[in-house]
Amino acid sequence: MKSSKWLPHPLMTVVLIVLWLLLNNTFSFGHVVLGAVFGVAIPLFTNKFWPERPCISSYRKFFHFFFVVFLYDVVVANITVVRLILQPDIGKLQPDFIEIPLEAADDLVISILASVISLTPGTVSSEVSADRKTLLVHNLNVPDKQEAIQAIKTRYEAPLKEIFSC
Repeated sequence: MKSSKWLPHPLMTVVLIVLWLLLNNTFSFGHVVLGAVFGVAIPLFTNKFWPERPCISSYRKFFHFFFVVFLYDVVVANITVVRLILQPDIGKLQPDFIEIPLEAADDLVISILASVISLTPGTVSSEVSADRKTLLVHNLNVPDKQEAIQAIKTRYEAPLKEIFSC
């Protein structure tokens, strides 16, 4: 969808219309019109407050990353965390902080990477260094730090850099 002067965020317009109809639990003509008014007016009036829109190199890769890779990892991590917590000898856990050296320079990529890590059960992003070169992550179980660092870099950072590399 292309933006224009009167429709600065077309995707947001569609989302607002659908959200309005779902919240009202009706698809009557009046609610569709009112949703359309809100869907056009809100992005139009708030356009100046929005940061620069990110450049996505491939929407196919974007959706594949978030709806296949990330959701799969969330499900697998949930199962892994349940197994770790319910094991008879919970003392075998090796929680630790790991410092992940970042290759990504873009603040958006670093922010999304930190969010993806935090949304995956068993890991929490704690801090980004002032020079934006290191991300501190707490992991529930880290038998091998280098393996954990490499997994995050190849599974999350590399695809995000590729998706937002315009």
